[in-house]
Amino acid sequence: MRSTGRKSLLSLGDKYRIYILFVLVFAFMSLFAPRFFSQPNFTAVLNAVAMNACVAIGFTVVMICGQLDLSIGTVITFAGVICLGLQPRIGFAAAIVVAMAAGALVGFLNGLLVAKGKINSFIVTLGTMTILQGAIYQFSGGNSISVSTPEAFVISDFLSKPLIPLATPRILISLVLVVLMELYLRRTRGGRNFYLVGGNRSTAWLAGIRTDRYTVAAFVLSGATAAIGGIVSVLGSTAATLRLGESSLMYVISATIIGGTAMSGGKGGVLRSVVAILSLEMLYTGIILFGLGNEVKIFIAGLILAYVVLYEAYATWKHEKSLGQRPELMKELEQKKAGALSAAAAKTAR
Repeated sequence: MRSTGRKSLLSLGDKYRIYILFVLVFAFMSLFAPRFFSQPNFTAVLNAVAMNACVAIGFTVVMICGQLDLSIGTVITFAGVICLGLQPRIGFAAAIVVAMAAGALVGFLNGLLVAKGKINSFIVTLGTMTILQGAIYQFSGGNSISVSTPEAFVISDFLSKPLIPLATPRILISLVLVVLMELYLRRTRGGRNFYLVGGNRSTAWLAGIRTDRYTVAAFVLSGATAAIGGIVSVLGSTAATLRLGESSLMYVISATIIGGTAMSGGKGGVLRSVVAILSLEMLYTGIILFGLGNEVKIFIAGLILAYVVLYEAYATWKHEKSLGQRPELMKELEQKKAGALSAAAAKTAR
């Protein structure tokens, strides 16, 4: 009984580990990090999270499908450069639409090559990332792009000014997208089908689910949300640097896996990924507030990434070990074993 209770507690802790991590990081930093527990700092943290939160939406869905999208960082930069680069010619509204469409198109091509071409998603998106890097330099001439018009400053001020305490428009945009996607995945048949495709593609196909269509849709969503993240970021700063999305790839991958999304597919959630991003951002902010150097932040990020890799390897091993096992039979065997031990103990006592 104690063993069963311990296993249940460990299972519960694993299921809600990201929320436990969030509470622990928040409590520790609030108590010990100078100036952490303040409204300006919370607003700054949430603003910093906004871009990667958007990116994590589509990336999480791709991972739920059992795939990987390495192009998200370059899509962020690509969309940001296109948005500000085209703005003087076609205006902000049209530039935003074109940038979003460009991100979705990149995702569509990735999805086609993975689903129809049967090419590994790692190879496809690695190639896409390289091609986009060249396209970015070609489009921008190798220079950052900035806009200094009154209209640009008005949009920037609007996105950065809190509408309600702690919440600027860029934060609210990310929050709305996260909530809508989480509800779609959890409450609709189409959303649950993504999990079926990632959990067992063959079974999903036999059940009548068009697996290729869902794979392509996941990549389109990943490209579109990465583009939205880039667009919101450059509109808020009125500048698009060529390193805008450089750090987002490993950041989002780490947070998504820490949040409980399995690289093997079929498990995870958008909200969990975003909570993980928020936890990491609070941790990094606390390191800065403690007066520690950037090398400490890099070291901590490396430790987190090492943990992610080791945990994913363990989860894969555990999953493969459990294949073919019947949970009800294993429980019955454990009960019989416990009964036999009790009977032996009683016999020895006599």
